[in-house]
Amino acid sequence: MITDTSMIHEHVCGLVDQVAQEFNLDMKAYKEKSLQAISPEMSWERATDILVKNALENIDEATPNWTYVASRIYLQELYRQAGMTRNNDPKLGYGYFYQLIERLTHKGIYTKDLLLKYSKSDIDFLEKQMVSNRDLLFNYLGLYTLATRYLATDHEKNTYELPQERWMIIAMHLMQDEDRAKRLNLVTEAYWALSNLYMTVATPTLTNAGKTHGQLSSCFIDTVDDSLQSIYDSNTDIAKLSKNGGGIGVYMGKIRARGSSIKGFKGMSSGVVPWIKQLNNTAVNVDQLGTRKGAIAIYLDVWHLDIESFLDLKLNNGDERMRAHDIFTGVCLPDYFMEQVENRGDWYLFDPHEVRQVMGYSLEDFYDEEKSDGEWRLRYQECIASEELTKKKVPAIEIMKRIMKSQLESGTPFMFYRDEVNRQNSNSQNGMIYCSNLCTEITQNQSPTEFIEEYIENENTIVKKYKTGDYVVCNLSSINLGKAVPDQVLDRLIKIQVRMLDNVIDINTLPIKQTQLTNQKYRAIGLGTFGWHHLLALNNIRWESQEAVTFADELYENIAYLTIKNSMELSKEKAAYPAFEDSKWSTGAYFEEKGYTDEKWTSLQQDVRKYGIRNGYLMAVAPNSTTAMIAGSTASIDPIFKVFYNEEKKDFKIPTTPPDINHQTYDVYRRSAYIVDQRWSVKQNAARQKHIDQSLSFNFYVPNTIRASVLLDLHLLAWKEGLKTTYYVRSTSSDIEECEWCSS
Repeated sequence: MITDTSMIHEHVCGLVDQVAQEFNLDMKAYKEKSLQAISPEMSWERATDILVKNALENIDEATPNWTYVASRIYLQELYRQAGMTRNNDPKLGYGYFYQLIERLTHKGIYTKDLLLKYSKSDIDFLEKQMVSNRDLLFNYLGLYTLATRYLATDHEKNTYELPQERWMIIAMHLMQDEDRAKRLNLVTEAYWALSNLYMTVATPTLTNAGKTHGQLSSCFIDTVDDSLQSIYDSNTDIAKLSKNGGGIGVYMGKIRARGSSIKGFKGMSSGVVPWIKQLNNTAVNVDQLGTRKGAIAIYLDVWHLDIESFLDLKLNNGDERMRAHDIFTGVCLPDYFMEQVENRGDWYLFDPHEVRQVMGYSLEDFYDEEKSDGEWRLRYQECIASEELTKKKVPAIEIMKRIMKSQLESGTPFMFYRDEVNRQNSNSQNGMIYCSNLCTEITQNQSPTEFIEEYIENENTIVKKYKTGDYVVCNLSSINLGKAVPDQVLDRLIKIQVRMLDNVIDINTLPIKQTQLTNQKYRAIGLGTFGWHHLLALNNIRWESQEAVTFADELYENIAYLTIKNSMELSKEKAAYPAFEDSKWSTGAYFEEKGYTDEKWTSLQQDVRKYGIRNGYLMAVAPNSTTAMIAGSTASIDPIFKVFYNEEKKDFKIPTTPPDINHQTYDVYRRSAYIVDQRWSVKQNAARQKHIDQSLSFNFYVPNTIRASVLLDLHLLAWKEGLKTTYYVRSTSSDIEECEWCSS
């Protein structure tokens, strides 16, 4: 309890006066209202809550910096709580870092490796590198999100860890196995990058690094074979990954269609929908330590005989036995389908099992090597011509209408342009990419794991043998463009960031053996970005402009160069990824296809051929909305949602404005997500996609009154401009200006 009202009065006045001076805010009315509401019998927690809420009430477009008043007050309460739990000293804040690690290790929160691999003198040195003033970089939403979801607590949820300690623990965890002669310097560099909010790590890494439970990777992609064994093995694996915090992408295009034969008995198969419903139940029932239900995206080819029922899975009407509301859907689209849509031609649907039986090949195992020409369309036309194959003829535009209807009602299916993805695959010598992940930014080689045999080893042991497939793993981290670019730190930042991501591969504890093997084979990472709209605003570049497109092209080429260069340098030190030989990296084809021909790129190409590259896949732009909130910037490559709105999650509703909003940046921010001409968004993303070896999470923002022809034109434009994937179609009809591009 607060026994002395003057004590809280002094605390509030000192704190708010300091912030008022820093941000030029008038605090008189705020102080009067707050101090009148605080009574002597009130707890510190309750008093803090009043002070924070009163500060948040003042946030609007004209006075956005009230968020920092709220964050400074909340920060002081965090310090007080940590001091009480750690040393029974409410004034302590930071200090005694070694004792913190000892205590949380003893409680089973931190991994023992921190104390085994770092000496006390190491930890004491790293404590001195922490800069507590970097806590002042957080706005309230960022600090609250970090504190309530990611800072380490004990099992009773008591506050122990503080923000700078979370950054340092992550840095220590990711650098634990580096050469001891340079390890402390690498930890310090990683801490510099994190604590200045120049970058963020993926949510699983942010949550679990340095702790005893959980893994560090964001997403996984499984390929299900056409057998009962594969279907149920896949479901078990997906449940394990979902339990450990992974989002899952699943390719089900190999599974036979409804009415297909089983062991020669015709009409016996129930198709893909029952298996998808089974995965839907897995998503609901296997949650992530009680925090959220699992997240699973299912992908199917647009030529699959079950595609029509698949596209209806998320609709809100119709037969509930044919619905799966808790999974996400994605559709795999060849160029030929998009051509037939544009030309209003016919489209044919096939059963993949029957194609294998009759034609002797799997249609999904091919792609068009050139635009409008290639192996896939030749095989597809062979299937159309075959009199032995069962087929269904549908106008291509009717399939597209069903896709768009589902998108406007549920936001999905996601679009996966399979030919472009595979043409751009830097490891095409090793296989196929069938689909993307939950967030559409990962494109890596896939193949199903095959069951070989089961036998009794001895009277107590049964052994199952499998031939492992490529089970994709996503190891993600993102650059905060709104801070890193203005501060001109990309070179220094990406050097440490690539190393951090590469170390995740070796440190991570994955529950599925196939994922470990695939992780080591390709050593894939996904370095991405967020804060694009923030960066445009700081540079006074309008979203709907050629200047923004050119800026994206130049910036992402530079990021690509630095990422490839630093992966090559890491290869010198630690060796190339095992599948490097004959890849487009090793042959130089990657650089040639991208048109990287100037002296800088030519020199890098020669170095990669000579020294190799550490990571077979390098760049991917994820949605990163939560980590962008923590870093106080705008999400991913998206325009902002609104200039002023309430950020709502399950446990809070916080007034929010874009970062650095003022009279100079307001006009750039004013053209928000549902207002901007989406064709400019497509052009920007086509410019950056050129330089990203994987893909990006690109949302369309449209009113739900959009004409079908306009939405169709957007999809056709995205495909023609060379995008590999598109994510949600987010639609709304409320609280938006007239959308000029929709009515044009």
